[in-house]
Amino acid sequence: MTTPHNDPLRAGGEVPMRGQAGYDPASGASRAVPPSAHDRDFAATDRGLNEEEASYLRYREEDRSLGEIASDLLDNATTLIRQEVELAKVEAKESATKAGKGVGMLAGAGVAGLLALIALTLTAWWGMAVLIGSSDDPALGWGGLIVTIIWLVIAGILAAVGKGELNKVRGLKQTQETVKKIPNAATGHEEKNR
Repeated sequence: MTTPHNDPLRAGGEVPMRGQAGYDPASGASRAVPPSAHDRDFAATDRGLNEEEASYLRYREEDRSLGEIASDLLDNATTLIRQEVELAKVEAKESATKAGKGVGMLAGAGVAGLLALIALTLTAWWGMAVLIGSSDDPALGWGGLIVTIIWLVIAGILAAVGKGELNKVRGLKQTQETVKKIPNAATGHEEKNR
């Protein structure tokens, strides 16, 4: 029977000398240092082993059961999933920060646009008043009434177009259909959904 101590493929540890890892300067004694993974791979290539033999060499040196390997695999998968979730959180936070800045800029642009619209309205009102009256005696009342009527017409057109667009919306048809099927599927009567 092959054991870790008499396996011919196992790379043995070497006894270190003064100045090497494993040398105890207090006692002057040396203790065996197990080879690192890099040392084992290097030793495997030095022996002229191919990749399959080197893999077997690493397997033989580990002395782990299938349960331990499966446990490590699950631990690694759990760690990977946690890392991916953490990465998603960080990316979502960065995206939300950028989106918040963008929304703030758009809100500022909306306020500036509204102020520009007010200035344009006042300009149109004054221009209409001078056009109806004179520059010395503008007809401010009539100019204001005409500009107000123009804005009411624009508002009416936008409201009619918006209402037509809203009438085209029929809701979430596919979602409504699938939600209606949930009670039958949950009780085991999925055939009623067909």
